[in-house]
Amino acid sequence: METFVELADTLTDDFDAIDFLHVLTDRCVELLDVDAAGLLLASSRGELQLVASSNESARVLEVFQLQANEGPCLEAFHGKKAVSWPDLSSAGTRWPQFARKAWSVGFRSVVALPMQLRSEVIGVLNLFRSSTGNLGPEELRSAKAMVDVATISLLQARSIRHHELLVEQLETALTSRVIIEQAKGFVAERLGVEMGEAFALLRRFARNNRRSLSDVSSAVVTRAPDVEDLYTTGETGPRTKG
Repeated sequence: METFVELADTLTDDFDAIDFLHVLTDRCVELLDVDAAGLLLASSRGELQLVASSNESARVLEVFQLQANEGPCLEAFHGKKAVSWPDLSSAGTRWPQFARKAWSVGFRSVVALPMQLRSEVIGVLNLFRSSTGNLGPEELRSAKAMVDVATISLLQARSIRHHELLVEQLETALTSRVIIEQAKGFVAERLGVEMGEAFALLRRFARNNRRSLSDVSSAVVTRAPDVEDLYTTGETGPRTKG
């Protein structure tokens, strides 16, 4: 129940779409029998772009899926229905490149759920497992429920006044993702940590300092002095005057 409340809480002035979508992927891994999750949003041109992933393996696979232009997320998005494949070793004729890549990064099965409200599809949530087999009926219902709540919440956020506000927000989220990837890479290189740990530091710094993830990432990319502690020492708490 707490997760659904969390996913429905988007009507605050400081709502951060990127962080919200990462919460969705994180909660899927925490609450469902899946090992990773990735989320893609559609731009105003109808092109899917990666926005959130629960780990680096999921990020690599999602990016590859888009580059190869094949895979379950594309089918779920264009077909407007869930796509499930319990054993990717048998998906070679359907998605030959995707199946090989998924296997190489350790995933054996996948479920792709469209983020859809009536006829409008704004993105896709992909759930990956390191073992073969389908998600159980109860878990699949829970996954669909989380996707539905997140979709409605995202559509509702900033769209109460006018539809253009939603389009602008989603475009901003997609643009911000590029900056976040740059900041993540810079922090990882400076601190000598993995990309996943670098991203966790960025998120923690943003939350601890009550700033948006996009704002913190932009500050890192431009080497702003107020985030220097983050990429020099890994400190994520608010600065204290001394």
